[in-house]
Amino acid sequence: MRTIDVGLMRMNRRILLILVGCLLAAAHAQNTPTWPTRPVTIFVTAAPGGVTDVVARAVGQRLSVMWGQPVISENTGGAGHILGAQAVARAAPDGHTLLVAEAATYVLNPSLYARDKLGYDVDRDLVPITGLVRINQGIAASNALPVSDIRGLIALARAKPDRLTYGTASIGSALHVNMLKFENMAGVKLQAVHYRGAAPALNDVMAGHIDLICVSLSLLVPPFRDHRLKILAVGSERRIAQLPDMPTVAESGVPGFEAAAWFGLATTAGTPRDVVMKINADVQTVMRDPDFQARFMAPQMFDSMVATPDEFRQFIRTETANWARIIKEQHLVIE
Repeated sequence: MRTIDVGLMRMNRRILLILVGCLLAAAHAQNTPTWPTRPVTIFVTAAPGGVTDVVARAVGQRLSVMWGQPVISENTGGAGHILGAQAVARAAPDGHTLLVAEAATYVLNPSLYARDKLGYDVDRDLVPITGLVRINQGIAASNALPVSDIRGLIALARAKPDRLTYGTASIGSALHVNMLKFENMAGVKLQAVHYRGAAPALNDVMAGHIDLICVSLSLLVPPFRDHRLKILAVGSERRIAQLPDMPTVAESGVPGFEAAAWFGLATTAGTPRDVVMKINADVQTVMRDPDFQARFMAPQMFDSMVATPDEFRQFIRTETANWARIIKEQHLVIE
């Protein structure tokens, strides 16, 4: 009888401990608010209207519905795509401040700027969440420029060194470095004109204020079809389905040339891992939704770059190493 009593006591003690554990877990769940608990701000490192801005707003609108909180885009164009990254690096590490930026912010700036002038460290201050989209670029010209293809552009540029102008989305942006690569590979010298984003640069090409731009095809195709500018060639490896008669730069006299831009999502270092993984999972849900692909991705000619946080971090490190070599070879330094 005594043995039975001891066994019952031990069993009751285990049951009591389990019940206490359940009660504590329930209390913790009630005291831990579900993320997000307030509006989420996305810092966009470009002016309104550019591809970076378009991507951030499209994804942000879908996330706002999923999260039941406003997702606000804060445009911080100019300054080499640095200001937005600095703002996110200084934010509270709670996932309520996000960064949507092009490759320059993640992989070019660390090699272009001295560490003390950059104001943020990608590895130390930011947590990569996922890639978003990749898009091929094209080289376009003002209707006033007397060329119709890349060979004509090269001939004119060689006849007028440093006279032809092209727009960038600030120093070190994809628009800038891809045209620097074109100059080097084509053996020409052009003059850069820096803007706070792709949209104002593109507007000045259409207005005839500057001569050239190398920018995402999603921005070039509508004005091209409206005869507001000329696309001289595309920067893809091979011709694209949407412009089957348009040659690539590589087949137009600059073998091996490619130009593309990609955009990714990050947040502040120290943000809890479960919050980072939730954002990643929700963004992947948005990007893989057939309706989103049909209404947004396909018309914009975007390719999805969604990945896990670890995969995106490794991608950034590989790209950084590749561009660091190119930047060193080109002797590109921003004082």
